[in-house]
Amino acid sequence: MLTVASTASLRVYVSEWENGRRPISARYAKILRALLGVTDDELTGRTEESSVVPTADGYDELMGRIDAARSVSLTMVDTFMDQTELLRTMDRQLGAASLVDQMSAHLSTLEDALTFAVLPETRRPVARALAGAATLAAWQALDVGAVERAWRNYELGKRAAQEAEEPMYLAHATAEQAYVLCDAGRPSMAVELIRDAQRLGGKAMSPRLTAWLYAAEAEICARAGLHDECRQALEKAARHLPPGEEVRDPDMLSIFLNAGHLARWHGNALALIGNDDAVSNLYDALETADPTFIRASAGLRCDLAQAHVARGEYDQAQEHLRQARLVASRTGSVRHRRRIEQITQQL
Repeated sequence: MLTVASTASLRVYVSEWENGRRPISARYAKILRALLGVTDDELTGRTEESSVVPTADGYDELMGRIDAARSVSLTMVDTFMDQTELLRTMDRQLGAASLVDQMSAHLSTLEDALTFAVLPETRRPVARALAGAATLAAWQALDVGAVERAWRNYELGKRAAQEAEEPMYLAHATAEQAYVLCDAGRPSMAVELIRDAQRLGGKAMSPRLTAWLYAAEAEICARAGLHDECRQALEKAARHLPPGEEVRDPDMLSIFLNAGHLARWHGNALALIGNDDAVSNLYDALETADPTFIRASAGLRCDLAQAHVARGEYDQAQEHLRQARLVASRTGSVRHRRRIEQITQQL
């Protein structure tokens, strides 16, 4: 709805516009151009010739946004990345449920920046930032049970990674998207997708991301009932994981993986296929778990409960489910609550 001043105020405005005592604002200039069928120069009384071709309504605003996008510097892209990092930290400590509005606003800002950026030297850095943010937003959406939003955000992340010419980001987004299929009851299709993610990454992938992809493949193979292929993928993950305690991938800050994290993933996969070795692996992972990964601790407790159920140790399973339920309620994780209920039904 268009809002303008009162009739009395408008009379004053018109008098002041005619006498040059008040400049015509952009909002009223747009209204007057449409009513009177005049150009900006005619409206303001400027009669000197200009080499600039008069623009139709809407073009001034469009070119203004394009000009603004040209000023997006590497410093601004770094700011976008810092905002994503802050949201990632809050997510793993507080859960995704409280971050929906902030994450949506962050994505909208990045999408606008990319939409109105014209030249590749501006578009690629912004697309890279968008790829990382969209993939994080997708995982958060999956955690809170918004599966269609998760899928759409993964598609956004993949498109942005392709535009940025960043195969690592493309591989990561594709691999995480496989979890949507797996949670939807299509583990066989998920196995195909995560193997496609490895192909998309190709030789550009870092060793840590390669190990992460194999670990994810192992988990999904376990959920698909492919026990031998699960074990093979775990072996490949261990072989590619760089040595040492470092957890972050400097080329892919969304990847957290060291020997401790891999031990948890190893135990998770073994628990899913009912292997007795899962319990010792998972307790080792519990002992060394990073306390800042609050939401992930619910998954680890679920893994332990699953492993104890496989061994018929129902009291221990109940205790871990109780701990998992507390964390899932605290972080608002619908995904973990669903898994807790699935394991509970096995008791």
